[in-house]
Amino acid sequence: MTDVIEATTGVAATLTRRLGRSGLDVSAMGVGCWAIGGPFTFNGRPAGYGAVDDAESVRAIHAALDLGVTLFDTADVYGCGHSERVLGRALAGRRDRVLVATKFGLRFDEATREGGGADASPAHIRRACEASLRRLGTDRIDLYQLHGGVEEPEGAADVIATLEDLVAEGKVRFYGPSVDDPAIASAFAEAPHCVAVQQQLNVFDGSAETLAVCEEHGLASINRSPLAMGLLTGKYAPGVRVPPPGDVRRDTPHWDYFDDDTMPGWTARLEAVRGVLTDGGRTLAQGALGWIWARSPVTIPIPGFKTVAQVEENAGALRHGPLRPEQMAEIDRLLGR
Repeated sequence: MTDVIEATTGVAATLTRRLGRSGLDVSAMGVGCWAIGGPFTFNGRPAGYGAVDDAESVRAIHAALDLGVTLFDTADVYGCGHSERVLGRALAGRRDRVLVATKFGLRFDEATREGGGADASPAHIRRACEASLRRLGTDRIDLYQLHGGVEEPEGAADVIATLEDLVAEGKVRFYGPSVDDPAIASAFAEAPHCVAVQQQLNVFDGSAETLAVCEEHGLASINRSPLAMGLLTGKYAPGVRVPPPGDVRRDTPHWDYFDDDTMPGWTARLEAVRGVLTDGGRTLAQGALGWIWARSPVTIPIPGFKTVAQVEENAGALRHGPLRPEQMAEIDRLLGR
């Protein structure tokens, strides 16, 4: 994969990358639509980012389009269907300009906005696909991603077979797993229409082994949590500025960026690399995205958003491009790795 600079409406130039073996180019940064799903619970825990303004979400998606973003990532479980509905509404009349990625495998109830457990059986995948198509207001899903329900590589075979059937039916174009497990990523990697693996990756965290699977097999690495759940924006400080109660980042087993006992350590790491990330006029967030592009030629970060301003700042990273090799080396030195 090589980076390409293309002229677009709204910005002077936009960085693009190939979506794995799909033959398709997308903006090197997509946008993640978890936050715009609003509040919901999963397994009894808060799983959303609190209250959300749907009108602002639509304006932000339109701003992303105007700034050259062509990849939008969501999941059926985000807001228990609400994120897909908002994204579908925002893309009405503009659907052919973008690639839409969504996910399946987690169970939820739209009416109660409660979820729990996983199901990657063929029957569930088919039901989930039809429901996502309805909510998104589209006739195809460009990238359909496994979100849960496969714990071992051996469990991937039936999922892949079902996804291949959906490809043959024209309901799905490409697929891949949204997991950090390199063994499951490898199980998908040889499948005919697998083009991407979604994994957590940012300046502080990420599975090098899963990234290596992508590089070896020519798959895109789509990167969730590229801003460490917002920590890498510089917006938060221990005991002073933290995510509000009910925010998923305050009550989760998946990250400890904002836990009382670990947040000071994370912010100390942030301060150590702040100067490098903001060199050349970048904001912290833009530097963090530039680090991801420099980490590998297959990476495509998908920072989340709730406002137009957040989309505009993140998309501004496309003008700066990847960090330089010497900046990457300095960050490694500062972080002791």
